[in-house]
Amino acid sequence: MNPALILASESQYKKNILERLEIAFSTEAPAINETPRPGESARALSSRLAQRKAEKIAARYPDAIVISTDQSAEVHGVILGKPATIENARSMLQKLSGESISFFTSVGVIAPNQTCLIHTEEVFVTLRELDDQEIERYLKKDKPLDCAGSFKVESLGISLFTSVKSEDPTALEGLPLIRLCQWLRDHGFKIP
Repeated sequence: MNPALILASESQYKKNILERLEIAFSTEAPAINETPRPGESARALSSRLAQRKAEKIAARYPDAIVISTDQSAEVHGVILGKPATIENARSMLQKLSGESISFFTSVGVIAPNQTCLIHTEEVFVTLRELDDQEIERYLKKDKPLDCAGSFKVESLGISLFTSVKSEDPTALEGLPLIRLCQWLRDHGFKIP
């Protein structure tokens, strides 16, 4: 019998991705400070936060396997935050129009009596040139206020792209399943 599996997140996006594997899991919010450190890159931020989230939940549930994830994005070395408001989302999409964005999605796993495994997947997204009317229509329909880059790839956000380059397509959605599946198989989970 496998140990309990806990996703260190209460994000519905991440729950939806993990549910694809058809394995039982629970969720627990790690509630950590996600502020970037001075000079920290998006890649380093994503990795650090995924590890911190896993460690925090594993400390509460030492007999469980804990899965964590974090995603950061950057353009020209500047980390993109979540817009939180329509005005910020509009401004972000106007600035990102025609740009290439690097997304870094880290997945972490801690099993009982083991150290945290961390893997970071990089995804390159290029947005097409967007006019103001397209941005307004998109924001009205998708309301991506809680998404770095101000778009939802799992919804209409894909219509804003000219290309996506990745080794793992689920990484852009927020949880790199290819590496996670291997780690879970290593711990005895039958996938599929």
